[in-house]
Amino acid sequence: MLITPENLYKKRRAFLKLGAGALVSSTLIASKLSALNFTKDTNPNALKISDEELATNYVNFYEFSTDKKRAVALAQNFNTQGWKIELSGEIEKPLTLSMEDILKFPLEERIYRFRCVETWSMVVPWVGFELSRLIERAKPTSEAKFVKFTTLFDKSQFPDQDAFFPTIAYPYVEGLRMDEAMHPLTLVAVGMYKKALKSQNGAPIRLVVPWKYGFKSIKSIVKIEFTKEQPKSTWELANPREYGFYANVNPNVSHPRWSQANERALGDFFTKPTLLFNGYEKEVANLYANMDLKANF
Repeated sequence: MLITPENLYKKRRAFLKLGAGALVSSTLIASKLSALNFTKDTNPNALKISDEELATNYVNFYEFSTDKKRAVALAQNFNTQGWKIELSGEIEKPLTLSMEDILKFPLEERIYRFRCVETWSMVVPWVGFELSRLIERAKPTSEAKFVKFTTLFDKSQFPDQDAFFPTIAYPYVEGLRMDEAMHPLTLVAVGMYKKALKSQNGAPIRLVVPWKYGFKSIKSIVKIEFTKEQPKSTWELANPREYGFYANVNPNVSHPRWSQANERALGDFFTKPTLLFNGYEKEVANLYANMDLKANF
């Protein structure tokens, strides 16, 4: 009978323990989403919710791959065990929260339009809570004017981060003005379609800002910093001519390489007109009352 060498046995035990831990972690989040009986969205605007299979498999997640299908495939092994979110900067006291801490916030369903800068769109029933609740927990000082978000940096899990020539600079960074972050529509999402977020959709925790192009809704967040100065977002640094800090959905401001006047909803053949602020003009236009929307794209 062959006997497994002790060093290989220990490695195998460690691997199995890690795999079990990842399974327990994702199962814990899923069970808590169900157990907490989140408040359901009544969908008063009767938005047509996108097909779940399409919405969870047509994604941009460059850390895995620039190819949408490959990104989904590579995301299946993503390990979120022991996930932590660090809050720092201009706040009374820096703190670190676990996903168990995050899931103690009252959860609710929010059915939102979602518009990608690539001109495709969808309607998603997210599960989460208003970012303002988390900001209030952090107790920012009067010096905090902006909120900076950072995605996980882990070359062992994200192939593009480990590439010789990465597609973009990592870690992925996004930012909001404080009043944008505090707006009731701005959501911290931990689920969609009444289930925990899938890895390709930004597990275990992401941002959702429905009146902005999708790249502002940063995925797999590990850091939230409160800053005096406006942070430079990843796409703004990569190509400032094409991607501004605000990235508000605006059919009247074309991308330098294509029009933003129309969009195609996932699963639809025909396009439809894009709405200013993605249909949330009534709720958010006041945030930009004194701004030139074309200059500040």
